[in-house]
Amino acid sequence: MSRTLLVAGTASHVGKSTVAAGLCRLLADRGVAVAPFKAQNMSNNARVVARVSAETDDEWGEIGVSQFVQARAARTTPTTDSNPVLLKPRGDGESQLVLQGKPQDHVPAGEYYEEYWERAREAAEESYRRLATEYDVIVAEGAGSIAEINLHDRDLANVETAQFADAEILLLVDIERGGAFASLYGTLELLPDAIRERVVGAVITKFRGDPSLLESGIEEIESRTGVPILGVLPYDDPGLPEEDSVSLPGEGERGVLGDDDGVPDERRVRIAVPRLPRLSNATDLESLAAEPGVSVVFVPLENVDESDPLADIDADAVVLPGTKNTVDDLLTLRESGFGDALESFAGPIVGICGGYQQLGERLTNASLEGTGSDDVVEGLGLLPVETRFESEKRLEPATVTVDESATSLFAGAGGTASGYEIHAGRTRLLESTTDVARPLGETSVAQGTVVGTYLHGLFDNENVRRAFLDHVAASAGVDRPTRDGVEKRDSYDRAATLVRDHVDLEALGLAETDTKN
Repeated sequence: MSRTLLVAGTASHVGKSTVAAGLCRLLADRGVAVAPFKAQNMSNNARVVARVSAETDDEWGEIGVSQFVQARAARTTPTTDSNPVLLKPRGDGESQLVLQGKPQDHVPAGEYYEEYWERAREAAEESYRRLATEYDVIVAEGAGSIAEINLHDRDLANVETAQFADAEILLLVDIERGGAFASLYGTLELLPDAIRERVVGAVITKFRGDPSLLESGIEEIESRTGVPILGVLPYDDPGLPEEDSVSLPGEGERGVLGDDDGVPDERRVRIAVPRLPRLSNATDLESLAAEPGVSVVFVPLENVDESDPLADIDADAVVLPGTKNTVDDLLTLRESGFGDALESFAGPIVGICGGYQQLGERLTNASLEGTGSDDVVEGLGLLPVETRFESEKRLEPATVTVDESATSLFAGAGGTASGYEIHAGRTRLLESTTDVARPLGETSVAQGTVVGTYLHGLFDNENVRRAFLDHVAASAGVDRPTRDGVEKRDSYDRAATLVRDHVDLEALGLAETDTKN
């Protein structure tokens, strides 16, 4: 009989994804057949995985990045059963609904609950049952707060999962934001009795300082609630990909990733990224930001026309990221003046997926993608390509050969690059000229140091990442440090160590002696 532990939270961004990944790796390393599960996710950071459904033979589908990461941590092949319901926000109160990996429709929130929720619940329970027959332990991840009383009758990721999976609940509360004890107490008070009885313990996360300072508070909250505090996790970032844009700066704010590595400014390169309103797959940027001497600077698109945002931050390169709505975000780029700044920018430019489409001459059948009615929208005109949108998505993993002679951005990369494609548009060359090349096969087009590609995960490939950063640093005249000789710890193992060292696994029945086969 499969056992299910639901890692729930008092709020969003309290560490659920990290703890779930850590538990998956711990159990997998002890020989336990373990799989992750999140009944319903809302995220524009998705991954392409094998599709599992009784109704279709489609080979590939998409799930939220956290369940992809957790499956890797569990040392198992990720499939759509790990995240059967995915909502991908696209603006104007709509989300694209993905059931068991397959896109269904663009639906407003109210319509989802009125017309699709029962189907979503059936898909979630069906996927869970399949996992439960194959694995000994299911580590389920909740969503947001488990105490949203307005949603208790339709809370698929928390309440419904706890019920149909007969799950025990581990409740996480983030102390960094303040009010942790009040948040924990209030959450437990607001839970339905049947769900409250399933809570086996709580964990305080993101604590900075001496844990002994919490002892009196822990004793009091345990006395008042009867729920044991099973651990205090110190503030630590194992380096797992972010599930959503909560950690990114707001649309009107400038933010920087990767500037806390101790490298002085004169040895840094700065990669500018427009803070698109509907930015997706921001995880494509994390490998760059993790490199020493690299700052990924998110540029707000408000009041751009009053200055040159790329000159203001002394940008050495630009990456146009993916977007859930290529057309509307392109209009934002142009209306804000960022497109003009990009046109006059002399440094390297890389567009990934939606960013690739925006770099072209035009977008056709645009009303299918955007929320407006225009069928043809002019692009930024930096690549001689045209994209036509279609209702069917292209979803598949990809491994391509890197042509290092096609553009100086990838000089010295060689070998192959692996990633995945997930897009609705089809892009074609408008003309054949001697200075247009395909450095990443049919997924890409390059003209000089402007490159567009559909390959998500491009910079996760060390050969491509190093070649790109070497070119950027050389062009900028920056002596950027490298990782040579520096051991890079595995993020999954770091998450596992964090959980192992600071959570009472014996009280959860997950001590090593209890989980060995």
